[in-house]
Formats: sequence, C-alpha cells, structure tokens
Amino acid sequence: MMMPESMGLFRPGQIVTGETSRQDYRLEGLLGQGGQGEVYRAAGASGPVAVKWYYGRMASPAQQRGLREMIAAGPPSARFLWPIELAAAPDIPGFGYVMALRPSRFCGASSLMRGRDDVSLRTISRAGYLLADSFFQLHAKGLCYRDISFGNVFFDSETGDVLICDTDNVTVDGSDAGTILGTPRFMAPEIVRGEANPSSKTDLYSLAVLLFQLLMVHHPLEGKRESTIDCFDRAAMNHLYGEDPRFIFDPRDDVNAPDPRRHRNAIDHWSLYPAFIRDLFIRAFTDGLTNPEHGRVRESEWRAAMVRLGDLVVECSRCGAERCFDPDAPDLADGGECWNPACHEAGWPPRIHVGDAVVVLETGVRLYPHHLSRNRLYGFDAPLAEVVRHPDAPEVLGLKNLSTVTWKAVNHRAEPRTVPPGRTMRLGNGVVIRFGEVEGVVWA
Repeated sequence: MMMPESMGLFRPGQIVTGETSRQDYRLEGLLGQGGQGEVYRAAGASGPVAVKWYYGRMASPAQQRGLREMIAAGPPSARFLWPIELAAAPDIPGFGYVMALRPSRFCGASSLMRGRDDVSLRTISRAGYLLADSFFQLHAKGLCYRDISFGNVFFDSETGDVLICDTDNVTVDGSDAGTILGTPRFMAPEIVRGEANPSSKTDLYSLAVLLFQLLMVHHPLEGKRESTIDCFDRAAMNHLYGEDPRFIFDPRDDVNAPDPRRHRNAIDHWSLYPAFIRDLFIRAFTDGLTNPEHGRVRESEWRAAMVRLGDLVVECSRCGAERCFDPDAPDLADGGECWNPACHEAGWPPRIHVGDAVVVLETGVRLYPHHLSRNRLYGFDAPLAEVVRHPDAPEVLGLKNLSTVTWKAVNHRAEPRTVPPGRTMRLGNGVVIRFGEVEGVVWA
C-alpha cells in the first residue's frame, strides 16, 4: 500500500502507547484525515494496526469516556472496526485509539460502484445482507451508529464481505451525547429539519438509502426535481432531503419521478429487481419519510429480503447478463426474457421450492441450513447441498449432498431414490427431495 510522504500531527517513527496493554505502536504513515482527526498505519508487537488521533478540539472528556465504554462492551460483530484500546503520546496533546487495520481486499463504496459491472448481483445481495445484519447486531445492544453512509463502509467485491469503520461515533440509542449528526444525503429528514437527534430509527433510514444506492446505483430522492435545481446549495439540499422529500418511484406521486434522460441507472435497475424488493423500498421512502416510528423497514426485513434476492439471481446462459426470477410475478415465471438488447434469450433455469423459499438452480449455487431446516438462523459457513454439472453431459444438472444426512427422493418417473452424503441427485421437473425436516420440489 502506498503511503503519503507527508505526515500530519506526527512524524514517521513516533511512538504512541496503548493505555491498557502498555504496548508501543510505531507510526509509519498517514492513512487519512477527517474533521475529527487523523488515522495512521502503525506497527505493534503483534502486527500492523491503525491508530486514530483526535484533533485537540475533538479530544473531549466525553469522547474519551465513550470510547472506554465501547472498548469494555466489545464490538457487536467482527464486521466493525472497533476500538481496541486508548492511546497516548508524549508531547502530543489529546489522545487516540488503536483499531485493527483494514485488509487491502476491502475497497471503498466509490470504487465498488465504479466497478459495478464486474460485481455479481449475488455478491451485492450478500453485501446487503451483511450490512443489515451488522446494524441489527449493533441496535440489539441498545446502540446507534449515527452516521451510516458509503463513506464509512468498505466492501470485498469478490465475496460481498463488509467492514464498517468510524465506530468511535457510536452512542447509546437515544442519547444526545454525540456530536455527529450524519452525512448529507444519508441523514433522515427529521435530522435535516433539526427535529431529532440520531437514533436507531434514523439509522434505519440511512440504511435504506445505503441499500438503495447499492442496488439501484442512484439516490432514492434525486429525481426530476433535483435535475431542475440551478444552484445546489444548502437551502436546496435541505428542501430536497428534509423539508419536502419525495421518493423517485412513489407509486402515488410522480412529482419527483426519474428523468429518463438523466436517470437511466435508476430506471433500468428498478425494473431488474423482484417486486418484494421494490415494495420494501417504496415503504422505506414513502411511509418511512414521514413516520419514523412505524414506517421504516427493520433490519430483520432487509436481511430476509437480501437472502431471498441472492437465491433468485439468474445468469443468462447466452450472454452472461444477470437478472432476477420473481416468484410473485406469474407472467415472468412462465418464461422470462434477457434484458440485454443484443440477446433476448428466453427461459429460466430450474428452481427448487423448499418451504417458502425459491432458489434458482445454477452451477455453484448452494443450499444452507436456513434453506433446509425450520427456524434456523441465516448462515453461510456450512453448505448442505451444491448444484453441479454432470461430468460427461454438461447440460445435465445435479444436486450434490454435502450434508451428513441421507436424503430421500422421488425422480420424475415417481421412482424412489436415496441420496447418501457425497452423492448427487439428477435434477429434473417434478423431482421431490426430502432433506429431513423439509421437502423440496424442482421446477424446470
């Protein structure tokens, strides 16, 4: 990683000392600067870390007290770059804290969006699930993040893994102790209007904006009204995002509908996703704009929707373009057509209906415990089945048993079969597989 030659408050090689461990950390290079302070790469006894140091005016006793409480409580999950310990330095006023160094495989949101064509929809849906789950874990501890935005989230574009930084602004939900109100364009309307402080309810609004931009590559409130603003000053922003916010896809109000000439990204992506995704965004940015208490979409709803979305991604067998099967749209379920104007390949791959879930069966797709067991929490570490191709007939798909349980199945001729661990069941229309607690039916 290239380091800037210049440093900020510190010189290369200066030492800061951990308050708890008494370990020395040698500062190596400036990673970034912001309104609160500076972040450095540092070397410790156990490896590289990052050190954030506050500017004098930000190094308040309240900030220090809040950091100590966070360190004692520990992170809600490993996806938060959480403070490890406070740090002090001789001859440098103020204080800082030590945190894990962000691995190089994680990129900022702007980089992710620039390379969006190379990031699969399954990866995007997994990132959406992990974001929703991360803030679910945070809120379950009685905390609020205060500043959910693209600037504070990093992604692995291969796996969809996320890392959430700037966690030093986390406060107890409902507390007015923090100084951060949020990031423009992500702040809830009631914060923009000066009517509320950050809370878990305003976090839910910011999370919905983040997910909308991740999926639609556009802001949910920037439609034709925004395109007519000559001077996009503070007054214009307050009006658009706070005083009179309007969703660009509000089914009851088209005053801020997307402009077909300027907002093709939003229009094209909106039509790409299943109705249940669009319905959640409609709720988040209609009822959710005016009813913070009851109108906003919960993290648990986003988690379920993102998992379901990942199960429905289809890659065109002809051109590779991605689209989504929508089990709630009968006209599409009968045989969709690729959206690529140079392709128009028709038809859908096989699907398996397991309980309430529908999973598109393409090579490499896996089924997990939350698919094959009742009331299981979401988890992606231990797949129980995987779609594979026949080694001698690539057009034939099978489902390989990765579990420790023998499946019972009935093929398309109504002949019973058993599928021991490690074996594969050929997939065809009408195949029924009993996985144990649940039964799956294949449609092809």
